[in-house]
Amino acid sequence: MQGTYTAFAGQRRLASGTAGEVALAVKRETQPLDQPIIIFDDGTGRSVDFDLRGNDHEVLARLAKLMPPAETVEAPAEPRGRGRPKLGVVAREVTLLPRHWEWLNAQAGGASVALRKLVDEARRVSGDKHRAQQARDAAYHFMSTMAGNLPQFEEASRALFADDRRRFTGLIADWPTDIRDHIVKLAYSDRA
Repeated sequence: MQGTYTAFAGQRRLASGTAGEVALAVKRETQPLDQPIIIFDDGTGRSVDFDLRGNDHEVLARLAKLMPPAETVEAPAEPRGRGRPKLGVVAREVTLLPRHWEWLNAQAGGASVALRKLVDEARRVSGDKHRAQQARDAAYHFMSTMAGNLPQFEEASRALFADDRRRFTGLIADWPTDIRDHIVKLAYSDRA
């Protein structure tokens, strides 16, 4: 869900997509609205503010400065010289006990390679759990803003954090359709 946004006018979903798509859709909204428009970052479930002043080009230019671009691989301007390629490695200090350094240095490739392998393995092992926690947190943040006053909110929150999907979806079944569907999408889209 990283990099997607959703705009709501009251209980009605206006648009979903990239920051630029949502900003322009909100800017072009022509129906008179009696509710404020709130834009949410789907990755966090938190509301965000976009500066919609000016023409479309100006709006998109401001968003481009605020939003990190997707990772791209740039072609080198000149042929690569001797030495190791630039891998985006960042040097930082690591403090370990002597026995840890001894073990790391005894590994094939040395301490740096061993640490990278350990980090990659830990990310692989705990990745699903971490993604589920992020999705639950995003759903809760969105739910708190958009449904905090709706019936069964507290019970639904408990069911969400208990990962009781059946009970959760049953408790929010009578909520406004767009809000309910977006909460379920945030909470469970990666585990459909």
